[in-house]
Amino acid sequence: MELLVRKQLVLYSGSSHPELAEDVSKLLDVNLGDVDIHRFLNGEIYVRFLESVRGSDVFVIQTHVTPVNEHIMETLVMLDALKRASAARITIVLPFYPYSRMDQKTLAREPISAKLMADLLHTAGADRVISTDLHAGQIQAFFNFPFDHLTTRPLLVDYLAKEIGGDMMLVSPDAGRAKLVDKFANALGAPLAILHKRRDPNRHNVSETLDVVGDVQGRRCVLVDDIIETAGTLCDAARVLAEHGAAEVYAVATHAVLSGPAVDRLRNSVIKKVVVTNSLPIAPEKRFEKLDVVSIAPVIADAIRAVFEDESVSSIFGGDNA
Repeated sequence: MELLVRKQLVLYSGSSHPELAEDVSKLLDVNLGDVDIHRFLNGEIYVRFLESVRGSDVFVIQTHVTPVNEHIMETLVMLDALKRASAARITIVLPFYPYSRMDQKTLAREPISAKLMADLLHTAGADRVISTDLHAGQIQAFFNFPFDHLTTRPLLVDYLAKEIGGDMMLVSPDAGRAKLVDKFANALGAPLAILHKRRDPNRHNVSETLDVVGDVQGRRCVLVDDIIETAGTLCDAARVLAEHGAAEVYAVATHAVLSGPAVDRLRNSVIKKVVVTNSLPIAPEKRFEKLDVVSIAPVIADAIRAVFEDESVSSIFGGDNA
């Protein structure tokens, strides 16, 4: 007897960012699957998928917003449930990879938590991971199974070209981001400047911008980074650019964590416009007049479609998504 088996794409959302998952499902023309996720009174997480996933190609969209550790545990429980339900392949889509800034040791007796996350996802049952704009590209090497790295750069470049226009100078907030910002500069045909920054390794989220490498006098400067958390670095960098004669200062980043004083700092800074993506949900109280949000749903939908159809993900970005 010969059986013809058809692959079935099944899409689920965790509880962290259902709006993004809904947008992706519409672009794929696939309904989100039914899943029961709730908390017991003591905080433990219960997950049950309300339909059979046996033999299915399952994709779970779950980003990691505050409370981060609770959403990580929810992700792991979802993966375990799918594995025990005999899904053929389980792909976890992480628009924001948790603990990505802890990808190496900088002081003695520190963890490498980004590697720990990779181990946890694999043990829980993930067969593949899709993530967006990693803080450090080497995180991909922590996985012994397929990892697809997406970039929001085409979306953000398109926004900058349409909304800001010519006479731009792309600015890296530190030397470590220079390679990323250079790709923006090349795509826009704009010059590049780099800020010199000093960070205290013993104090998290604290740095000092010291000087500018490049002539920003009279230019429309666009600061480019991957994460905005407390916005201290970004606002300090914008101030230094203004002091060096920049005509206008804009800021672009993928992941809007916006912790603590971030919103007040950005609102009161010299930055004219802050452009981020919806890789993380942005609560109404964290939205402000200067903030523009670009949806990454098209990029994620294209990647899911490519993985399901066993096609190249890198071709979506012309091979420039490493």
